Amino acid sequence: MKKIFSIIALATAVSLFCSCGKDDDDDNIDLGDYQKWRDQNDAWVQELQSKRNPDGTPYYTTVIPAWNPSIYVLMHWFNDRAETADNLVPLYTSVVDVRYVGLTCEGDTFDSSIATNLYGKPGIQRFACNQTIQGWSVAMEQMHVGDTCEVIVPYEAGYGTQASSVLKPYSSLQFNLRLEDIYKYEASQY
Repeated sequence: MKKIFSIIALATAVSLFCSCGKDDDDDNIDLGDYQKWRDQNDAWVQELQSKRNPDGTPYYTTVIPAWNPSIYVLMHWFNDRAETADNLVPLYTSVVDVRYVGLTCEGDTFDSSIATNLYGKPGIQRFACNQTIQGWSVAMEQMHVGDTCEVIVPYEAGYGTQASSVLKPYSSLQFNLRLEDIYKYEASQY
């Protein structure tokens, strides 16, 4: 009986040792393979940062959060901000209802709320601001209920070096957002 347990233990150890040398494709992403993509995304963000309105003012506002000065987003409001200035602004812990479309730097849609139907509200998705990518959290803290914005999220404030089935590592993103409502002004701490 001891011999059987020893053989099983040895076989398990050998299989674990052998599997350590083989990584799944998803876990063994060579980030060097994405250098061209990273460069393309960096160039896209830099190009947008330099975009100007006809009067010469910057098209985008660069927003750097106090809670993480190593990241930023670019924001452009489509609405007259004076009309929404008295509306609530979400807190970092708020739960918000938004309409959005997410695009890659090539203009491909990778995510959208269009097909959702939350509590009879077509096209709206509900998120806790602090449970999304950092770029969304930064943008939400700048928006008033009723604002519609284009938000450029450099990869450092997005999904970083992570890959998914629809996004490559180093993907900088564009979101067209409309803050519809604040479902919970401050989320419960429990």
